[in-house]
Parts: sequence; structure tokens; C-alpha cells
Amino acid sequence: MESGIVKIRLDKWLWAARFYKTRSLAAQEIGKGRVLVNGQAAKPAREVAADDLVSVRKNDPPTEVRVLAISNVRGPASVAHLLYEETPESLAAREHAMETRRLAPEPALDIAAGRPTKRDRRLIGQIKGR
Repeated sequence: MESGIVKIRLDKWLWAARFYKTRSLAAQEIGKGRVLVNGQAAKPAREVAADDLVSVRKNDPPTEVRVLAISNVRGPASVAHLLYEETPESLAAREHAMETRRLAPEPALDIAAGRPTKRDRRLIGQIKGR
């Protein structure tokens, strides 16, 4: 973290904070509209500063973080985590989504009988009017 820097490009900050593996990947995701700054669509060259609210839609639900510090150097994950703080609403939404995924039934359990037999296919054909 460098204290002399006041603002930095959004794509560079996302890369330094380890949201994306490369700056070009961060720029592509910003261009697709998957990153918002203070609730507004942004461009890769948009400058972010401390206390900006950045929403990153990598997974469902989107992750909302508040920028705490600026760095233009990509460091270890422990240092990168100090650059931002996830909002309580985002944490609650992620925990809720994780819980609903955990409690959801296994999709493969719906297919109990497996593949339809020849007789089953004939019955399905009669029902559909073929």
C-alpha cells in the first residue's frame, strides 16, 4: 500500500486487490458492465479513491466492497485484503445464497428411473399425439 497515491485506475485497483488475475481481464469485465462504482457503470480508466463503493459481479450475488486503501502493486492476498472491506449487506447476501444452495435438493435426485424405456417412449408419444 502506498500512501502517496490518492486515486488510481479502476482496472489497476481491481488487479492489485486480487479480484481479477490480470489487468486486461479486469478491463474486459468492466467493459461488460460487471463492475459498478458508487452505483454507476464505469470504464477501466475511471479513477477510484478511498471510500468509494465498488460492486463486482463475478458470482451471484455481487460482491460490494468499500475501498480502504490504494495500491498500484499486486502483492500477496493478505496485503490485498487490506485494500477493501466488504459491506455488511454483501456479506449477508453471500451467506444467504450459500445457505440456500446448501439446502437446495440435489438435481440428480429428480431422475430416479433413469432413461425412458421403449415402452415409456411409446406412451410419451401417445400422450403428445404422435
